[in-house]
Amino acid sequence: MATLDRITQDPAVMGGKPCIRGLRVTVGAIVGQIGAGRNVQDILGDYPYLEQEDVAQALRYAAWRAEEREVRLAAA
Repeated sequence: MATLDRITQDPAVMGGKPCIRGLRVTVGAIVGQIGAGRNVQDILGDYPYLEQEDVAQALRYAAWRAEEREVRLAAA
């Protein structure tokens, strides 16, 4: 898997949600905008401090998380 070095999680920033480079821009906000039909250039226009690679990594991170599997363990 490609490096996701621009995705950060800090309990003090946005409640620990995955963010872009420690900024108050969550992966969910970026992915939600793509899902709503906005393109990368529109998003970069709204967030001039983001870079194209930030958006690409947000999408890769979301895809990776969507493929995770939750395994329930039996109670001890």
